[in-house]
Amino acid sequence: MNKQERKRHWEEIYNTKPLETVSWYQPVPEVSLELFSILQISREAPVIDVGGGDSLLADHLLDLGYTDITVLDISGAAIDRAKKRLGERAQRIHWIEADATSFIPERPYALWHDRAVFHFLTEPEQRTAYIRNAVSGIQDEGHLVVGTFSDQGPLKCSGLEVQRYSIAELQHQMSPFFKPLRCLNVGHSTPSGSVQDFTFCAFARS
Repeated sequence: MNKQERKRHWEEIYNTKPLETVSWYQPVPEVSLELFSILQISREAPVIDVGGGDSLLADHLLDLGYTDITVLDISGAAIDRAKKRLGERAQRIHWIEADATSFIPERPYALWHDRAVFHFLTEPEQRTAYIRNAVSGIQDEGHLVVGTFSDQGPLKCSGLEVQRYSIAELQHQMSPFFKPLRCLNVGHSTPSGSVQDFTFCAFARS
């Protein structure tokens, strides 16, 4: 699937499925927020949520007092939904409609957060491009947080094949550019009642 096909796929998803019905829906992104706290990310630090779509992480970061938030997503429909939900608060977020594999960061971030984009990159060249962009988009002492399906997780999501990762495999994929700080496996309960196993890792830029 090329970039244009990926974009069409996700525009269709976000134009047809309500937020509360998609498998990745989280009223409270507990693991992500816990890692923000563990990494002691300053409320004034620039942070980016890659593939944030209309997830609720940005809402919670605003509630916590973060003042420099960027949300990137391949789907304009996802961004529009998030803006509508946030109302006037949407003006406090910088929105970018782009594919993570071709996104050229205009500035480095203190934290690059990604829950469930990286596992959709099933081709080596896609992963190479993504990691290259992350390296250029993270400050020298900045951090990367990535959540993917674990090696025990689903084989597909939203009709697309995924690349699954154990903790060791995700650490290997990110080396030597990022040093692992904290990794864990967690179960995510979907709106349909199933449980998806995720691998989460917080890294420091090497």
